[in-house]
Amino acid sequence: MSYEFITTERKGHILVVTMNRPDVYNAVHVDMHNEMADCWDAFAADQDLWVAVLTGAGDKAFSAGNDLKATAAGGTQKPMPTSGFAGLSARFDLEKPIIAAVNGFAMGGGFETALSCDIILASENAKFALPEVRVGFFAAASGVQRLSRYIGRLAAQEMMFTGRTILADEALKMGCVNEVHAHGDLMAKAMEKAEQLCTVSPSAVKSTKRVLNDMYARDGMAESIAYSREVIDDLRKTEDFKEGVTAFVEKRAPNWVNK
Repeated sequence: MSYEFITTERKGHILVVTMNRPDVYNAVHVDMHNEMADCWDAFAADQDLWVAVLTGAGDKAFSAGNDLKATAAGGTQKPMPTSGFAGLSARFDLEKPIIAAVNGFAMGGGFETALSCDIILASENAKFALPEVRVGFFAAASGVQRLSRYIGRLAAQEMMFTGRTILADEALKMGCVNEVHAHGDLMAKAMEKAEQLCTVSPSAVKSTKRVLNDMYARDGMAESIAYSREVIDDLRKTEDFKEGVTAFVEKRAPNWVNK
């Protein structure tokens, strides 16, 4: 696998995927979404790969989420992949586990990408937020659906409505990460977890995840995420949406008008 915006490395039955735009804190634009979708397609099809570890390049960020500057500039004309943000948020047919190694801040779509993985390990330096409301968006890439399922609706609503940031220790207490590790140990711990998963039957793990995917289908998650895309399309037509993106690019406080 050879890509421009991500890197991949095979280590036995483990695929290590690194979001590789450290100059913009691994923010994701359309071309990167499509690269990641292709990467996960290849991972799914490779019988010799059983587990993946996903992380971000550099010491500061897992991913800053949506590349708002690219959004403001219009980006490319390529469509988003049908499998969603980072090729993961709307993917319900992958039957192999992905471990997120959150090495820094995971904001907006970056947090949603981590939530779309199966196990989340965090550096002690990690920070998490769904701050989209602060720039005229909302967590449309499965954040609404996944965070409310993981930590409960009441706690999730408070985070999504305020856009506040939580640190790794609070994330652990709330239940939106599995483990927190010293920053320098994170990747070793993620690989240790991946190797542990390689000691059990990959066929049994795939069967387990097939049932988990079916649970999401039965409780309507896929349909709800599709509805989020409809709502975000409506939101894009508002003055607040345009103002939020413009204010972010201009590095000023937005002037909301509620229309």
